[in-house]
Amino acid sequence: MADELVHRTTRSGIATITLDSPHNRNALSAQLRRELREHLTAALAEDPVRMIVLDHTGPVFCAGMDLKESRAAGAGAQGVRELPELLELLWTSPKPVLAKLAGPARAGGVGIVAACDLAVAADSSTFGFSEVRIGVVPAVISLTVLPRLHPRAAHELLLTGENFGAARAVEIGLLNSAVPAEELDAEVARYAGMLVRGAPNALAATKALLRRPRSADIAADFEEVLELSAQHFASEEGQEGIRAFAEKRPASWIPQE
Repeated sequence: MADELVHRTTRSGIATITLDSPHNRNALSAQLRRELREHLTAALAEDPVRMIVLDHTGPVFCAGMDLKESRAAGAGAQGVRELPELLELLWTSPKPVLAKLAGPARAGGVGIVAACDLAVAADSSTFGFSEVRIGVVPAVISLTVLPRLHPRAAHELLLTGENFGAARAVEIGLLNSAVPAEELDAEVARYAGMLVRGAPNALAATKALLRRPRSADIAADFEEVLELSAQHFASEEGQEGIRAFAEKRPASWIPQE
C-alpha cells in the first residue's frame, strides 16, 4: 500500500492538513486528491475543529495537476470530477480554511489557494497560471480564482502564463499576507488565533453571506439579512456571546489550551 500523501493533526480547535508529496512537488495526483478530500471531510465533521490550516512539506506548496498521470490518461480520466469536488469542498466549507505557503504554487495549486478563505505565504513564494503554455485551459480553477483577482490582473496572468511574486499576489487579491519565511508560522498563528474566537454557527453563516449573490431588489435583500441577523442574536450561541462580552470572559466555544 502506498504511503499516505496527506496528513491531519488537530490541536486547540485547529485542524492542520498537510500535503506531503515533495517528490513530485505536491502535485495533485489521484492519490493526493483522494486523501485531501478525505481529510477535509473528516475535519469538517469533527465538532472540536474550529478552523483548518492547509500546509505542506517540501519547498513547493503545490505544482498543480500531476502531468505524468495526465500524459497517460484520456479525457475521462483527468481528474475533471475530483478537482471540482475538492475546490467546492474548500470553497463551501462552513469552517474557515487558511492556506499556508512556504513555497510556490502553480496552476491547480493556485486554484486551491484561491478556494481557501485566507492565504498567507512566505514573501519568496511565486505563483503562475502555466496552463496556456502547455496547451490547456485553466477552466476548473477559474471558478475559484476569478472571484479573487482584480480583472485586469486576471486577464494578464491567465493569458500570458507569466510567473509572479508574493507581493503581487497580495496586491491583486490572491493572498492576504506575505511575510519573511521566518515569520510565516507566527503570521499563520495570528490569523488562526483570531478565527478560533469566532462562534462556529456565526462563522458558517458569515461564510455563506460572503458567497451570497446580491439581487436586483435591495429591499428584499435587507429583509432577508435582517431575519438572519435576528435569528443569530436570539440563538443560544448569540446569547452566550453577548453574556461573555458583558462578563468580560471568553465565550464557551473558544478552545482551551
